[in-house]
Amino acid sequence: MSTPAPHAPELHELERFEWRVLAALRPIDATTGATIEAPLRLQGEGARIVRNRSGFHVVHEWTRLAAHATEFLQPPASPAIGSETLMIRIDDPSGRYLPRLATLSLPRNPDGDAPDSIFNALDIPLYPAPRAALGTNWCALRVSVSAQPGGDVLGGALLRVVAGGQVLARGLSDWRGEALVAVAGVPVTTWSADADAVVATHVDAVLEVCHDPAAGTRTPLAAMRNGRPPAQLPCVDPVDLETRRATLPSAQADVQLRARASLSLNLGLDLP
Repeated sequence: MSTPAPHAPELHELERFEWRVLAALRPIDATTGATIEAPLRLQGEGARIVRNRSGFHVVHEWTRLAAHATEFLQPPASPAIGSETLMIRIDDPSGRYLPRLATLSLPRNPDGDAPDSIFNALDIPLYPAPRAALGTNWCALRVSVSAQPGGDVLGGALLRVVAGGQVLARGLSDWRGEALVAVAGVPVTTWSADADAVVATHVDAVLEVCHDPAAGTRTPLAAMRNGRPPAQLPCVDPVDLETRRATLPSAQADVQLRARASLSLNLGLDLP
């Protein structure tokens, strides 16, 4: 008679590690497009955001999508894709980049081929602070943004450099109204539009600035000179400002971009 096989030992679960990903963000340098490796702080109300080893900041949980935290095979049908908005604040403790807000539409699409797929990390450009280092052959526009009349300095203003219908660079102003807009890739020489010259050593462009008084800051000139920042430093969503720029107070100036050049400009916006 054969001997019966012994019973398999019971398995006892000691620990369980499960991760449900709602979205992934990739902070990048707005000038170069490179992933920012330095530590950053990302905060969203009711959200748990963790940086992984690839440099992505992953949203694991959010109170408004609590049901998603336990579903793996099939995400809940409600709420609808992209119907909820999570506002995320990004800060750079080193001060190299200015703080900004990023708007994240959740839940993301579970379809891997969709543009808004949960499997696609969102690139979030961070803009350089005025004291940030510059790269070789960059053209640096150092801009002071103020309200006219009066001269109050404007923080959280969005700046764009546009040439040939394309945006070459963007930047933000800090609480002092100071902004650094770095334009990379300016050629040393290029073809000239002048019939009397074959080549040119500059690129004609337009510097644009817009400011939302409700989102940015306005600091009296005397307080700025005394080093007294506002109670809350400016932190805006540049995507939102760019979407609404046609409705916001704005100004512009013609500029000539040259490799390795540094331009200093003052732009005043008409504000009551």
